[in-house]
Amino acid sequence: MVRSTASAPATVRTTWSAARARTRADAAPGERRSAAYLYILPALAFYGLFVLAPFGHSIALSFFDYDGISPGSWIGLANYKELLADSQTRGAFVHALVLVVFYAALPVAIGLLLAASLSRTRVRGLAWFRTVLFLPQIIPLVVVAVIWRYIYAPGEGPLNEALRATGLSGLARPWLGDFSWALPAVGIVGTWVQYGLCMVLFIAGVQKIPTSLYDAARVDGAGALNEFLAVTLPNLRNEIAVALTLTIIASLRNFDLIYLTTQGGPGNATSVPAFEVYNQAFEVGRVGFASAIGVTLALIIFAITIGVNRIAEARS
Repeated sequence: MVRSTASAPATVRTTWSAARARTRADAAPGERRSAAYLYILPALAFYGLFVLAPFGHSIALSFFDYDGISPGSWIGLANYKELLADSQTRGAFVHALVLVVFYAALPVAIGLLLAASLSRTRVRGLAWFRTVLFLPQIIPLVVVAVIWRYIYAPGEGPLNEALRATGLSGLARPWLGDFSWALPAVGIVGTWVQYGLCMVLFIAGVQKIPTSLYDAARVDGAGALNEFLAVTLPNLRNEIAVALTLTIIASLRNFDLIYLTTQGGPGNATSVPAFEVYNQAFEVGRVGFASAIGVTLALIIFAITIGVNRIAEARS
């Protein structure tokens, strides 16, 4: 008993030394993590040089009256005040918000509908099915714009011809030249492009949901709607956040589709902020004002993206 008591301090010292050794061992991964930042340094430098630096330069230009050629003059917040006062520019931002419905809300709804349907039934050739519906994401937007411009052609375009063939000739119209229908027509193209992405994300999310949850819901007598609300939708929260982030960004920064189909027309019926940046900078020669529009658009995209992700994290 005496030897056991006398050896207690030595045992404590041994235990303490072992704990210190484990602490040092646990600290080693932290050191390796800090060293791992060296691997992302080239990509970060590239991003800073070609993204952050031009954005910072655009912020600086937004405070100048600058035409891109002669020296600019400092005007402070005048460009931003004009942005808020100019009805054409405000209209462009309103049009972008309308396109969010077509580019984000409708594709997410269609993707959820397809994912919910596939969660209840087995589909043969699912890989082929996903590939076909995802195809619009692969096709370059230049090709998409040319195809849909042909579909919407006012004379003998396929859409108008189909309406006339089914006795609905009264609905035929110059879709991209109609003040009321030009923006929805472009928006439908965005829906066609984006819904495949949402569908693939949601189907991948459904496949990771345990089948036991669906079995339990069906044992409890849950119908298709209750099963979707109780099982599918809650477990696709992260996928929905990703889909909304990607589609909202695509809708707000939309330029090439507008430029190749309507060029903001008829009048300003389909003008969007990204197109206004191009128009003001290269057509009108107001680089400072165009920079103010671009900076405002970037801040709106950033705020919406942060908001969507915060809501998804709060409910997870």
